[in-house]
Amino acid sequence: MKIIKFACLIMLAISILSCSSDDNEEVITGSGSITVEFDNAYLDSDLLLNTSSYNASGTEKIKISKVKYIVSNIKLEDEDGHVYVVPKNESYFIVDESNEDSQMIELSDVPAANYTKITYGLGVDQAKYLEGADGQGDFLTKAQEAGMMWSWQAGYKFFVFEGLYTSDDTTTETAFAYHMGSHGTALDNYKEISMTLANTARVRTDMTPIVHIVADLSNTLMGDTEFKLDDAPQIHVDAVKSPQIATNVSGMFMVHHVHN
Repeated sequence: MKIIKFACLIMLAISILSCSSDDNEEVITGSGSITVEFDNAYLDSDLLLNTSSYNASGTEKIKISKVKYIVSNIKLEDEDGHVYVVPKNESYFIVDESNEDSQMIELSDVPAANYTKITYGLGVDQAKYLEGADGQGDFLTKAQEAGMMWSWQAGYKFFVFEGLYTSDDTTTETAFAYHMGSHGTALDNYKEISMTLANTARVRTDMTPIVHIVADLSNTLMGDTEFKLDDAPQIHVDAVKSPQIATNVSGMFMVHHVHN
């Protein structure tokens, strides 16, 4: 009889501990917000427009006056592999180095979860482009006002990189401008970028994490393909060089940290 009572006490203790353990587990429900911050840099330095001189290829030195790019189609993947896709019509943004507010993309109504991966597009995808001018809505107007279009027929500028440069062969400051985008439907330079977060982004109803992404602009000229401004200070619509710039630019991003 004593053995039976002792066994019952053990089972009761296990039950209490189990309930206690369950009570301590966080039940994640509801939705919240998350901010994606794009922090532009050049090599190990913060990017400063019009003032700082940066080393480029060979003896070239550059002063950067303008940096803009389109971020689109943001997706977040949580620790269980579930993917939240930001509604497409709400997922087109222009990051402008001269406008601090544009560098903080705030996403609302995000399902509460522990997110471990972010994916986004650089530019405007063909599906959106083929919706025509009527399907672009407010973003078309914003892109036009920001100088991020050649024309509707030619398409969007996905990336704008401008400034002045000098070199041993070009001693007077000379303008450079690299503009990259898809050329209608003939050449698709849209890139999708996926990155694992440095630490988990914990979205809750009362917690808004910030995903801090650093974009190293030196990759534009010194990425997979090296560009010398002395050879080509102006690149706009180019069937060979535009895809190379697109590859370079898509490789300039890294997740620096997540602030919860």
